[in-house]
Amino acid sequence: MAMDDFVLNPPFNVTRASHVVLTVRDLDASKAFYTDLAGLVVSDEDSDAVYLRGMEENCHHSLVLRKAGNTLCKRIGLRMQTDDDLKKAADYFGARGAETQFVDTPYQGLTLHVRDSQGMPLEFCATMEFRPRLMTAYDQYRGASAQRLDHYQIQSSDVRRAYDFYQPLGFRTSEYTYSKNADGTENLWGVWMQRKGNPHDIVFTNGPGPRLHHFAYTLRDASDMIRACDVAGALGLGQRLERGPGRHGISGAMFVYFRDPDGHRIELFNTHYQHIDIEPPIAWDLADPKRADQWGLPAQEKWFAEATAFEGADIVPPTLSIEPPTLERFLKIKAA
Repeated sequence: MAMDDFVLNPPFNVTRASHVVLTVRDLDASKAFYTDLAGLVVSDEDSDAVYLRGMEENCHHSLVLRKAGNTLCKRIGLRMQTDDDLKKAADYFGARGAETQFVDTPYQGLTLHVRDSQGMPLEFCATMEFRPRLMTAYDQYRGASAQRLDHYQIQSSDVRRAYDFYQPLGFRTSEYTYSKNADGTENLWGVWMQRKGNPHDIVFTNGPGPRLHHFAYTLRDASDMIRACDVAGALGLGQRLERGPGRHGISGAMFVYFRDPDGHRIELFNTHYQHIDIEPPIAWDLADPKRADQWGLPAQEKWFAEATAFEGADIVPPTLSIEPPTLERFLKIKAA
């Protein structure tokens, strides 16, 4: 399966994953989760929203929590290099029949809204208000001391269709997962794509979608990961630890995953590698147990079944009907 077709001169310059906007039912409970456990800091807040950032981030926010009666992902944000790139993007998407809109967004400069080929709502911006980097303010570190937003993972009903949308925009594939048919042919099950020079800014995996599977923040080291687990236990949030600690085969990252009070999933991880030079992507067979877990047990079925819906996007069944490698399936095989 050829996945090494790189676009080195895209129509506009997306630089990285930027921010995510979630709705939550209890703003105070969610704020406590993300500050006390994840270790994010509050940039601004009011009665309807909380704006948070990681310890090393000087952009105003990488996570926005908005109070609502439902639990959705309103948008995922991608950063552009300049406002000219935003204008080029509006022309690019408009020429392809997509509805585009420039909007006023608190604490952001020029901001563009558009939906991708699956209906996922995107928010592009090139500037935000600045806040001080706090990475050396060790007296303010709490919980996992999350440093910066790194990537999103999206459940997609058609991974190839998602790849075909983002690849022309300069997103390069670092790794991908395939499943095999009985005749030996391969299906694209998941793809890890990046703009900033590490393994991924956005990931698409097979499943009912589009849905936000998780968003991820980097940590300094493994001790912060363990501290997050200890803090969760001390706060009575131990049952919100869904998976890990463990180490992925894909990307080589050590990880833990938590569910927030509304069920949104956050990954806290470290240990990325550089993916800057032109090189072929790494291919993984879905059946390879080391793909997702270098050690330990597979993820529970809910890991594959549960995710956050996007506002205004219809959830479509996946084109590939493949039983995922769940913990329940693993134990059933072992028992047999």
